[in-house]
Amino acid sequence: MHTSSHGMTVNDFGLENADWRNWVGNQSCVRAASAAPQSEDELCSLIADATGKGLNVRVAGSGHSFTPVALTNGLHLTLANMKGVKHIDHDKRRITASAGTTINDLVKVLKAEGLSMINQGDIDSQALAGAFTTGTHGTGAKLPVLADAIVGMKLVQPDGSIITVDESTPDLLLAGRVSLGVLGAISEVTLQLQGSYRLREKIWREDFESAMEMHDELAEKHRHFSFFWCPYEESRHCYCLPDTAATSTTGRTTDVCEMKIMDITDEEPFDTPFEKVAYSADIYPIEYVANFHELEYAVPREHGKEAVRAVRKLMLEQFPEAIYPIEYRFTSGDEAWMSPFHRQDSVTVSVSGEPGKDYWDYLRAVDKILRGYGSRPHWGKMHFLTGADVTSIYPRANDFRELRRKLDPQGFYLNDHLAQLFR
Repeated sequence: MHTSSHGMTVNDFGLENADWRNWVGNQSCVRAASAAPQSEDELCSLIADATGKGLNVRVAGSGHSFTPVALTNGLHLTLANMKGVKHIDHDKRRITASAGTTINDLVKVLKAEGLSMINQGDIDSQALAGAFTTGTHGTGAKLPVLADAIVGMKLVQPDGSIITVDESTPDLLLAGRVSLGVLGAISEVTLQLQGSYRLREKIWREDFESAMEMHDELAEKHRHFSFFWCPYEESRHCYCLPDTAATSTTGRTTDVCEMKIMDITDEEPFDTPFEKVAYSADIYPIEYVANFHELEYAVPREHGKEAVRAVRKLMLEQFPEAIYPIEYRFTSGDEAWMSPFHRQDSVTVSVSGEPGKDYWDYLRAVDKILRGYGSRPHWGKMHFLTGADVTSIYPRANDFRELRRKLDPQGFYLNDHLAQLFR
């Protein structure tokens, strides 16, 4: 070991190592080595060298997961220097990009090229590979998880070799779409897109029961329908939600839903306080302050209203100190083996705990309610699943584990958290 010119510790790989924390600071690790490769060849070489010395390997995207998914005490990689679009196929409306490309960087290229992502979530600063392969989603009753758009990828194996995954390798593709990095380090992804489109967004405020009455019609009629349920007036500020009081039908400020619908439109862009039209990727994101720790489960759609009613009741009656809103969104089923939405049309119900507070009893109580409906967690958000749970709620769990063991029999791409789920 020796000290580099800029004061960081350097190990015998010639790599800097230090503590690492995720975006909200609830996950951290002390790494034996860390690196930011500039190329696929360098990525392959680093991984082969590390596994040859017996080190485990994990790749962190933008650190947006609340779970220990990115942690390792071995070689910790960031692909922040492996960014950019590598190829555009306008005929097929497909794009190949380096895995470290962030969503907001990608959509700038798409806008200029007359293309759009099929769907997005409400944060756009994540790296493509990390966001997609942890099960990140947007909203839309007929729109699947973002990873459903992956039609190809490259997986770097523990020995530094590369497996090319595409539609000619269907099992690898369906396993790799939501794989949490345990099938290999992803160096690039190819995504299915669609032609450029604009969205019209409308936001307003409804009482909870009014929102429930509108629920089915809004989900069916609009491309996107979602809401934040706010138990108290200050709840809206936890997520920096806009003040829609002027659009409220009753004037209530507690026990209300901040409603949103979005639809594709040919209208020219405009922007008013409660309605606007813009290019797709300019509409999707919302502004968050990273001061929450989130749990989110995909509830079978037929149980959505019942589930959100149960969590609302729990918060109001047993945990009045839980002031963060419930976020409620729709996602259609897909075929990815470990997708939270595998063959299950769902609504996602998410709750958050306040950093620095003991929120575990609250989160476990929510977990107990949502599990009762056969729900599955977002892999990047807090959950309490065991390996046995994974087996019971994911029909292809053992197929996924078998494939993982075939590709990485020594478990170099696992950490303690992932080993209990997928070994």
